[in-house]
Amino acid sequence: MAERAPFTLAVVGAGPRGVGVLERLGANSELLRDRRLEVHLIDPFPPGPGRVWRYDQSPLLRMNSMPEDVTMFTDESVKMTGPVRAGPTLLEWARKVRDGELDAEVPPDVVAELTALDSFDFPTRRLQSAYLTWFYRQVLGDLPDGIDVVEHAARAVGVDGRTVSLSDGTTVPADAVVFTVGHLDAEPDERERELVTFAARHGLAYYPAGYTADVDYSGIAPGETVLVRGFGLAFVDLMLLLTEGRGGRFEDLPGGGLRYHPSGAEPVLHVGSRRGVPYHAKIGYRLRGKPLRLPRFFDAYAMDGLPGQALDFRADVWPLIAKELAWGYYSELFTGHPDRVNLDFVVFADAFADLPWDSPEMRDLVARAVPAEADRLDLDRLDRPLEGREFGSAEEFGKELREYVEADLARRADQAFSADLGAFMALLSVYGQLPVLVQKGRLAASSQVSDMDGWFHGFFSYYASGPPPRRLEELLALHQAGVVSFAGADMRVTAERDAFVASSASYPGEVSARTLVEARLPGPSVTRAADGLLRQLRDTGELAEETVADPVTGALLPSGRIHTRVSDSRLLDGTGQPHPHRFAVGPHTSARSAAAFTRPRTNASSFRQNDAVAREILALVSAPS
Repeated sequence: MAERAPFTLAVVGAGPRGVGVLERLGANSELLRDRRLEVHLIDPFPPGPGRVWRYDQSPLLRMNSMPEDVTMFTDESVKMTGPVRAGPTLLEWARKVRDGELDAEVPPDVVAELTALDSFDFPTRRLQSAYLTWFYRQVLGDLPDGIDVVEHAARAVGVDGRTVSLSDGTTVPADAVVFTVGHLDAEPDERERELVTFAARHGLAYYPAGYTADVDYSGIAPGETVLVRGFGLAFVDLMLLLTEGRGGRFEDLPGGGLRYHPSGAEPVLHVGSRRGVPYHAKIGYRLRGKPLRLPRFFDAYAMDGLPGQALDFRADVWPLIAKELAWGYYSELFTGHPDRVNLDFVVFADAFADLPWDSPEMRDLVARAVPAEADRLDLDRLDRPLEGREFGSAEEFGKELREYVEADLARRADQAFSADLGAFMALLSVYGQLPVLVQKGRLAASSQVSDMDGWFHGFFSYYASGPPPRRLEELLALHQAGVVSFAGADMRVTAERDAFVASSASYPGEVSARTLVEARLPGPSVTRAADGLLRQLRDTGELAEETVADPVTGALLPSGRIHTRVSDSRLLDGTGQPHPHRFAVGPHTSARSAAAFTRPRTNASSFRQNDAVAREILALVSAPS
């Protein structure tokens, strides 16, 4: 019998997610049998880091994760069919390279950082790039003889049947395709298009939502007032690039804090958002109490027990989530700080388990058990800290916000508040469980899109995915130097009088500017996809936008995400049919997975999906002709 031709797989996107799928292909290679697999990695950026984590970006940009919380390797917690292949976290890798236990090519610019890296540091993105490059080379070295890899430093621009066309004019035969797309770049939405038109008509500058490191802000002039809408991680990157990135300098003060020395090339950033405050700083300590039992109240069993068919996220699901967050918070408070509570934890836990969240009985239990009001978890105040508060002037509000940020920095550095870390860990657990709820298809369409994908994702980012503490110290120094001013909560921007005009609910008055920056990533949108390949597949009906069906009315509401079958990540077409040979994984698919790399020992959904997709592909490879 003639030897069968190799099975060709095109992986469109060779960043950490694409390489993660490649790693799982190697780990599950016993499924290959006697046929060769040829994997084509297609990406104009280097395999491993990809676009977001490429080395060629500003050395000022840092991760918002500590190195011990970053891994590309599976572990015993990952509930998957394939085998575990353990490996070092970013911190362990750095230490092994430093001590000569691992051979890795590390760029000279990050050698000093690598050797000095500590558990509570926040590495540069360049150091993460070196880790991801090493991981990719490890994956290549561990592949069995039956798997070959071909790299294509080009962009995939079209798919026709089983042929992928590349931007360099070549084509790749593909028996199967995996799209590891990451966050979707999107064209401006309707409101942004209006602002683009207004800016062009009046000679203004408008920067729609985009990945900050890829946007050219060189047109922003020194001393110019710039309105910035968004107070999260994208703003933090923008803030650094337009200040220290333009020659300014931060000085560490002997008594703590920073002083900023301007270069004169900085603009003046007037920043606001819905909450009006920056994301919380990352926590700089560990739990003191007993290990947390998670998930406790928000798991598949609890979700199955929710009554009704068209669940409202806020009314039906959020109480379970809130109870889970409170469980994490109070578990750590009671076991880590027993001197600040009035009940034995076992007694409190039994009573807590039987009571509905936020019921009068629950509030009474917490009041009796936790005497200090400051030790009680207030999720409403946490979500909207400026709700209902008004100030007489920008100066008065600025003073208040400085005190808010200073208090946040102090709290996130003081283990006396380790109950916050308990809530943080519970929130991570909840986020990992949410795809199960989506898969069951019981959320009302509007509630899933606006509340779960919208409000709750924002709350998660605000509480659990904030910047390193030093970034908030730099924010305070820039405010003190007059380079940053605070717009307030519920920031409004109108286009009028040949300018952009900002106001807020926090204090009276307006600020006019000729430049407006949207400091955020665009939301998922197949309809507005900027990538030409995705647009081609969308227009031919081979790729569809996920629509969420209301279980009662049957009404469909688009989520913006690439429609995939959650069980195996197969691409669904415009008629809802799964493609036998095409797959898509990433945060902007129906599966809603988190980052490609993750915290160790958290049963990461991205690792589970990578393993499932790899096994589906290997089954195709081994199938009879």
